[in-house]
Amino acid sequence: MKKHYPWLWFDADETLFDYSRAEATALRHAFSSFSLPFEDSYLDTYRGINQRLWQMLEQREITPALLRMQRFELLLAAVQLNGSPEQMSSTYLEQLGRCADLNEGAYEVLQALHGTCQIAIVTNGLSTVQRGRLSLSTIQPFISELIISEEIGAAKPHAAFFEIASARTGNPPKSEILLIGDSLTSDMQGGTDYGVDTCWYNPAAEPKPDNLPITCEIRHLRELLELIE
Repeated sequence: MKKHYPWLWFDADETLFDYSRAEATALRHAFSSFSLPFEDSYLDTYRGINQRLWQMLEQREITPALLRMQRFELLLAAVQLNGSPEQMSSTYLEQLGRCADLNEGAYEVLQALHGTCQIAIVTNGLSTVQRGRLSLSTIQPFISELIISEEIGAAKPHAAFFEIASARTGNPPKSEILLIGDSLTSDMQGGTDYGVDTCWYNPAAEPKPDNLPITCEIRHLRELLELIE
């Protein structure tokens, strides 16, 4: 049975935006800009480092500024290349902010839902990246609010992030919010703990955890149109 949600809170990376593609493009560009050799294996190395650091950020163990720098310090050390982590980070983020490729169905779904729901993006991303890509994206006209962890000083899954997101979206009743995202930790766990309905975007059909009461699960963004009225 369909349910109406006055507010839809969407995660950005790997939910609306094709972050994997953007990440690969930006990383290759950063190496090329400084005439450093690039091998395909470097991307997997970077992703492993980056994932660990974002998990640390979610747990408040590091700051966004440290994450930006440290992931390139660790990457250059891992691939045994000399370079400036600061300059590579700056170039990488600049390029990443230009990559506005969407996941399949994102535009059509937001266009359809925009008429009956208000839409916010709630992201643990970095400000320059998220604002840059949204400004270039075709979905920008559908977005009422953009809440970025780096700007508000709190990250998903912590309650402080969701409290600020609620205030920025007019403090709607929690029953009127649906959080859509791909992350079990920051999105599904965070949304569940905060008390809003959650929709797990799970295109890879990963196993659903038994101890996490996710409201609904989709493989394709277009399935949202069957769930939301």
